[in-house]
Amino acid sequence: MRETRSGGCLCGAVRYEVAWPPLGVSACHCTHCQKQSGSAFSIIARVPREALEVTGILTDFYDTGESGSPVIRRFCAKCGSPLISEIQQEPLDSFFFIKTGTLDDTSSVVPTSHWWTSRAQDWFKFPDGAVIMDRQ
Repeated sequence: MRETRSGGCLCGAVRYEVAWPPLGVSACHCTHCQKQSGSAFSIIARVPREALEVTGILTDFYDTGESGSPVIRRFCAKCGSPLISEIQQEPLDSFFFIKTGTLDDTSSVVPTSHWWTSRAQDWFKFPDGAVIMDRQ
């Protein structure tokens, strides 16, 4: 029996269930994630596409990430909560990246890697032992 976690948007119009644990949890410090999250970074869980089931209406924003790769940013059509990102470049196109703040249970969600650290806020201190990547 596989473990799952549930999550959803702020207004509850979009819900999802995802196989757990994820393949990895990362903090992305790129300027696009900063703007999209309204914060210093975005915490994301990488899961295989088949591990995620979504109900409700998502709206897509088509972006080009700092890497130059196409990124689809999916959010609730009603309240605007960001939920999922897709990077459309191999090998990352076989995964979804879930915004971990949308999980109902965020316990044990700790990023073990940090991406785009060259764009990190000056005040942020990286945890000891974390994988640090200047880019993605």
